[in-house]
Amino acid sequence: MRLDRAALTVGGIRLASGISFLIDPLRANRLWGDRDEPTPTAQLLLRSMGYRDALIGGLLMAAALRGKDTRGWFLVSGGADAADLLGGMGVYHDMKPAQRIIGLGGAVVGIGVGLWGATRRPPRRREPAAAPTTH
Repeated sequence: MRLDRAALTVGGIRLASGISFLIDPLRANRLWGDRDEPTPTAQLLLRSMGYRDALIGGLLMAAALRGKDTRGWFLVSGGADAADLLGGMGVYHDMKPAQRIIGLGGAVVGIGVGLWGATRRPPRRREPAAAPTTH
């Protein structure tokens, strides 16, 4: 069985990020550059983002552990970040500089990682070692 370490790593990071938004969305929001108390609607969206990221990260990791092709999950991950970037651009002028750098910059990095993962070749299967021959 092949183990896609890149997918396992990226999926683990996304899963951990999602879980952090589910466990303590206010603290996670501060880590992403917002020092203010979010409104109840914003808290709902933070939790929704947490569920989304935990699900995508968990499924990316599961595919990696099962030796499945992970490229589609990388594309989904990058697509989620593209949606975040698009939404963030709509409120760009309302964001603080830290939010722009961390939030939008993180989305750009996530898009890049997603595209990289979606376009790379899957890891090769390891062939079992051949039995030694005696003559």
